[in-house]
Amino acid sequence: MTKKEESIEEFVSTGRRKTAVASVRLRPGNGKIDINSREFNDYFPSDFQRQIVLSPLSKVQGEGKYDLVVRVKGGGIEAQVTAIRLGISRALVLEDEERRQILKSEGFLTRDPRKKERKKYGLAGARKRFQYSKR
Repeated sequence: MTKKEESIEEFVSTGRRKTAVASVRLRPGNGKIDINSREFNDYFPSDFQRQIVLSPLSKVQGEGKYDLVVRVKGGGIEAQVTAIRLGISRALVLEDEERRQILKSEGFLTRDPRKKERKKYGLAGARKRFQYSKR
């Protein structure tokens, strides 16, 4: 059984933010974006969120030139937006190293290291204390 497979060049990268992890597959195409097997506009109803996700592509004039398959889990919707943006930026750099400087100057290749601080024992939260009662 011989099966001829099409060799589509694909660039896979990962983006993270807080607890959100996004796996991005970038391949040449006509601009179709699939996020967790859902349509791009359905997954991100906010125009501002869609703009943030597509900002690396618009910076390198790549809108409509690539198909994206994104798998994202964890975190909130805003953390997922930033994780996807980082994943797309890294995939674009994998395709063409010349883009690194353009995307880096915009801050698209910087991973935001901030995470939620753990709750400590004897406290109400990470730093908040219980209310002091004198009597």
